[in-house]
Amino acid sequence: MTVSVTEPLNTFSGLKCFVYQKICQDYDLLMDSFPTAETLLKRSGELCCGVMFCLHGPRAVKFTAIWEKEQNRVLFYGPSGKRYCQVFLNDTDIPLDELL
Repeated sequence: MTVSVTEPLNTFSGLKCFVYQKICQDYDLLMDSFPTAETLLKRSGELCCGVMFCLHGPRAVKFTAIWEKEQNRVLFYGPSGKRYCQVFLNDTDIPLDELL
């Protein structure tokens, strides 16, 4: 499934909140009940090319999403590792100052 988001997500905190809300909504999880982790993704010898988000759900189940900076999209993966959704974000640049 491919979706486009029109509301502005121009901060890393906004992106993180959007990813968390989408995963919770898709899998009927309670908001603010599960921890998350972020990992900066880099290509060899280059600057950051994206961020991997991981939500640690109930019974050690993990849900992941990858924000790809170049195409400004988020790829969502279920607990089995299969991609179930792709969301294209608006054209604003999301700074990663909060992660660095």
